[in-house]
Amino acid sequence: MTGEKMWQEYCLLTNMDINTRHDLWKFFNGGIFADELANLIIADTKKATSSTKLSYEINEEELPQRGTYSVILFDNDEAACIIRDTKVSIVPFSKVSAAHAYKEGEDDRGLEKWREVHFRTFALDYKAAGQSFDENCDCVLEEFEVVYR
Repeated sequence: MTGEKMWQEYCLLTNMDINTRHDLWKFFNGGIFADELANLIIADTKKATSSTKLSYEINEEELPQRGTYSVILFDNDEAACIIRDTKVSIVPFSKVSAAHAYKEGEDDRGLEKWREVHFRTFALDYKAAGQSFDENCDCVLEEFEVVYR
């Protein structure tokens, strides 16, 4: 099922206005990790995610807010589920907590591994913008709940 079709079904089921803000996206803009992370959400392991604030600025996208809906897509553009942000915060990379790393549900769920993987990933956004990433750069942290699968 496509992301828009899943959104239509959800809106019909919940009597929600179909024009309510919702984003459609894949983790890492696609690839094997997109499917892996979408499956972690479906398995009820992944309850949070993070990105660089810079990526929103570069792409001229509105930052997520509490209550923002997202249709999570698999790499093949099939819809995995719909999530709703329950908490959004902007935090320097160095201040991301072990609790948040655990909620992201990846690898061993530890902060050290989270920092290692996300430093490499986030540095790519900064490199593309001709900037250097360091531990003071802002991250957008989202906590969410699955509202439809």
